[in-house]
Amino acid sequence: MKKVLLSLMCLSVFAGCSWAAEKKTVDMNGSTTVLPIAQKAAEKYMESHKDVTITVSGSGSGNGIKALIDGSTDIANSSRFIKDAEVKAAIDAKRYPVPFEIALDALVPIVNPANPVTDLSKDQLKRIYAGEITNWKEVGGEDKAIAVVGRDTSSGTFEVWEEKIMNKARVTTEALVVASNGAAVQAVAGNPLAIGYIGLGYEDPAVKAVKVDGIEGSVQTVRGGTYSLARALFMFTNGWPTGTVADVLSFMQSDEGQALVKECGFVPLRDVR
Repeated sequence: MKKVLLSLMCLSVFAGCSWAAEKKTVDMNGSTTVLPIAQKAAEKYMESHKDVTITVSGSGSGNGIKALIDGSTDIANSSRFIKDAEVKAAIDAKRYPVPFEIALDALVPIVNPANPVTDLSKDQLKRIYAGEITNWKEVGGEDKAIAVVGRDTSSGTFEVWEEKIMNKARVTTEALVVASNGAAVQAVAGNPLAIGYIGLGYEDPAVKAVKVDGIEGSVQTVRGGTYSLARALFMFTNGWPTGTVADVLSFMQSDEGQALVKECGFVPLRDVR
């Protein structure tokens, strides 16, 4: 699929010529994981570009890519790579999605600070989310029922969790489904029996991060390739970007933009001050 997209990038140079080079309003939509990065970058960019307006919304990675395909957004923020079916839908609509990697991230399991559990294996996480392990005592905790907190299916975070943890197993119907990383933090913080998962940039003192197979999700383990739940974060455009849209993406990948990634708690693409 990446080879297909590289071919589309070449085609999109010609398709992108139809964009107004002087576009001064840029719309971003998609991933709630990417949302804080996009918001901070938009604010910083507009400080030095008074004639530009950037709007940012977080409806989920899948919805952001749909918006790119139907032409209602300029940039689709996504916490996962585009799917084959989405590429086909885009081509059918004469849209040519081009990916730009803007940061690295890690999916981090979280529990309530009152929970003594500090480490879970990928197999244990799968069995908890599948409803096969239902009591904390089965994984070294207290003799209490587990309250599973999951994400909605439009979430890129959910889809990465499904790929890396669930391996085609279904999430238990008993799970509380929330719409964002922030909502997952709130749900786990408010329930001593809960378990959830969030992006690295959403780590919060109100919850406790859990190691996976003995390894903590961090900048060092993501960069070093030792943390198994690492992922890339993307911004997609229709065709090769030009004008203001291209300039916004260049800013996002610049040292200044990558410093904002770090400030938001995520992992920049390279070392920045």
